[in-house]
Amino acid sequence: MLNIAIRAARNAGEIIQRAAENVNHLTINLKTKNDYVTEVDQMAEQEIINIIHSSFPEHGFLAEESGKQPGNDYIWIIDPLDGTTNFLHGFPVYAISIALQHKNKLQLAVIYDPLRDELFTAERGGGAMLNNRKIRVTQPNSLKGTLIGTGFPFKSKKDLAAYLKMFAALVGDTAGIRRAGAAALDLAYVASGRLDGFWEIGLQPWDMAAGILLIQEAGGVLTDFSFKDRYLQSGNIIAGSPKIHQLMYKAIEPHLTDNLK
Repeated sequence: MLNIAIRAARNAGEIIQRAAENVNHLTINLKTKNDYVTEVDQMAEQEIINIIHSSFPEHGFLAEESGKQPGNDYIWIIDPLDGTTNFLHGFPVYAISIALQHKNKLQLAVIYDPLRDELFTAERGGGAMLNNRKIRVTQPNSLKGTLIGTGFPFKSKKDLAAYLKMFAALVGDTAGIRRAGAAALDLAYVASGRLDGFWEIGLQPWDMAAGILLIQEAGGVLTDFSFKDRYLQSGNIIAGSPKIHQLMYKAIEPHLTDNLK
């Protein structure tokens, strides 16, 4: 299953990279406020689904562009191009994200960065890898000197005030906060030690499913803002090593509004 997912991700990456040479000729549609889709997203997604379906015709899908396709207890969660806005602007941060869930448990993950040819993979109980090299989360003892990733709540302004208070609570203690615009890669970077932690409000399952398993298999911890594991349902996530996760939660918790708890 992992090999099939890798092949699907690499094929989608080829489609995306060919399209990157002619971005100005793409048809761009607005799904919701500040949320764009192109025919490249759709072509890449269809390529992923076709490859997986040909090997596992009974499996279901939950994909960003085509939605839910029913199947058996196996569900593939797919973001064919995480970071579409970056892609359209030529900002070089975007990736393909594929995860497999079986009976509500994530079983495998693939995040592929076609620009850097970096392949992040994980299997439940088998650890996390970057281009076949084992990866682990960092283990700082404090927030001092850490590099934290985040995402802005850009689709809705209702959580912006609370988010800015969280940002202010964290930025003074860290070496810096980064917002690159592709949550799948942010989570992969936590798993590989490039970021020490990450938090965001309002993600979708396809944004984070693969990254969640990567971090878990790399020794990290994830919760939602209620300190529970309902991040796929709430869309809110805090991630890092056990210590950094705890410190981030402690800084964020006082600024949670009722709808974020």
